Amino acid sequence: MTRRQAILSGSVFEERIGYARAVVDEDRVHVSGTTGFDYATMTISEDVVEQAEQCLRNIGDALGKAGCSFADVVRVRYLLPDRADFEPCWPVLRACFGEVRPAATMLVCGLADPRMKIEIEVDARRGSGGVTGR
Repeated sequence: MTRRQAILSGSVFEERIGYARAVVDEDRVHVSGTTGFDYATMTISEDVVEQAEQCLRNIGDALGKAGCSFADVVRVRYLLPDRADFEPCWPVLRACFGEVRPAATMLVCGLADPRMKIEIEVDARRGSGGVTGR
């Protein structure tokens, strides 16, 4: 029997749209596209690097609630409306994923709110938290 658990962050978007910040399905954790909103205040910085940092805090919180961490991330997707905003985020992203080395994709696309400059989505596998094969 599959054990499925929804993890909520308290974002108003989850309620309005009807989704969960993350879904745990046995040992797999799927974290929804996560933007730079601070869910406690529902504010967002105008700076893309600060948004990326907040995305990662939000994702880290969801992963923790799912019983895993960034070390368990196997796939990451970066979505940005402006490709020029991606490179300034690299140091923040490398600090989080540099040792983990998940499979990664960056897409240029529109986001739901014009204030959003980056959205990050991850998939993790609980208990995988180790890097091999370098």
